[in-house]
Amino acid sequence: MEATAQEVDTAVRAAHDARSALTDRTVRAAFLRTAADRLEAAKDQLVEAADAETALGPVRLTGELARTCYQLRAFADIVDEGAFLDVVINHPDDTATPPIPDLRRYKVPLGVVAVYSASNFPFAFSVAGGDTASALAAGCPVVVKAHPDHPALSELVAKVLRTAAAEHGVPEGVVGLVHGFEAGVELIRHPLVAAAGFTGSVRGGRALFDAAAARPVPIPFHGELGSLNPVLITEAAAAERAEQIGGGLAGSMTLGVGQFCVKPGFVLAPQGAAGDRLLKSLTDAVSDTDAGVLLDHRMRDNFLAGIAERTRLPGVESPVTPGAGGEHTVSAGFLSVPAEKLAEEGEYDLLLEECFGPVTVVARYADEAEAKAVLSRLPGNLTATVHLSSEEAAGAGRGPELLAELTPLAGRVLVNSWPTGVAVAPAQHHGGPYPATTSTSTSVGGTAIERWLRPVAYQNAPEALLPAELRDDNPLGLPRRFNGRLER
Repeated sequence: MEATAQEVDTAVRAAHDARSALTDRTVRAAFLRTAADRLEAAKDQLVEAADAETALGPVRLTGELARTCYQLRAFADIVDEGAFLDVVINHPDDTATPPIPDLRRYKVPLGVVAVYSASNFPFAFSVAGGDTASALAAGCPVVVKAHPDHPALSELVAKVLRTAAAEHGVPEGVVGLVHGFEAGVELIRHPLVAAAGFTGSVRGGRALFDAAAARPVPIPFHGELGSLNPVLITEAAAAERAEQIGGGLAGSMTLGVGQFCVKPGFVLAPQGAAGDRLLKSLTDAVSDTDAGVLLDHRMRDNFLAGIAERTRLPGVESPVTPGAGGEHTVSAGFLSVPAEKLAEEGEYDLLLEECFGPVTVVARYADEAEAKAVLSRLPGNLTATVHLSSEEAAGAGRGPELLAELTPLAGRVLVNSWPTGVAVAPAQHHGGPYPATTSTSTSVGGTAIERWLRPVAYQNAPEALLPAELRDDNPLGLPRRFNGRLER
């Protein structure tokens, strides 16, 4: 299954040759919708193959496949609308300072996109996932580096996408697929690859990011690497609904055996009676959680090693000890530590690193200053959450201030809810400051398409030479900004 350098080159060149087939937006939109239809038609076979390789279960996988198909159709709608082209036309204006010539700008596809699949979402962040869907919507062919945890499923999904492409006269090479570690390295270095999307570990993502930057011609690398997803619980919120918050935290941190990129992995909870009630609720709920299977034995080994390393730190307690639930499973749990130990750099910084699996760290803070000191030391995240009392949520006390303090930490800030569950919607953002992502762009939601486009402006070009998107009479009926006026 390991692809050779020659096979990678063949896949990239086939994708590069398929670019012109994606020029027509009508064809692109139809291709995406047909891909969704064909994936749904193959649901039983795909879910069975996915479960055999990942053990995620038919219910979870069926839902994830439905999300993937919805996302493909959502991008088809975006392609039809055309606003993503960001058309702007300025006619000459000699009265401006300096004078404005005839200028017309829109966005064009970058070229072949390399997509690196994730392990924990074999449909939604894999061969037909958000990176692929958004790249194809932008007019960019893709070559996917399959994840080794689900190679057979990757082949099946790629076959479905190619079949859908052929139905619309698009060459099957528009979706390439390669396997193997070395193939992933060869892919990022290939001179015809114009951009890359990655979902995975900090170590692997950073290596590819550095390789993308070190090329003779560097390329954009949009990587999702890792996230702690901090949660801050105010004392007033704990006093108001400690049991509800504790139960909600347990459900979120153990969902999918803690293998979601937005799992809340670090919690600031108050000391005192209200905080004690919260921890008791968390303890009860986590203790009732069944052991589960991680995606592969490497992840299980890393999880167990990470727990052992963290519990060896002085003062770290484990009210419910996470660990080996059986020969192939792991049990959920959480660790507790005084927040003061995290306020300054030192050995406890390990607790501020993501531990992939069903565990979270609860840091008990004595006062607002201590909580703020710890927040100031956190790395970038996909999400940050604050739980407020009803009065704080209505604007009293430090509610507005806390929201402002969390905003620099993450791409999505939640109030009185939990980060697991990333809706596919136009306003969604799935990204954040490094190391959550290597760029500020998102891999979920409509704006994901922007990563695979670049703006081009034409100056004083005769209208007969211009692409249809930039002509005055707007033959394609595109939304645009025309001489300063927004036209729909």
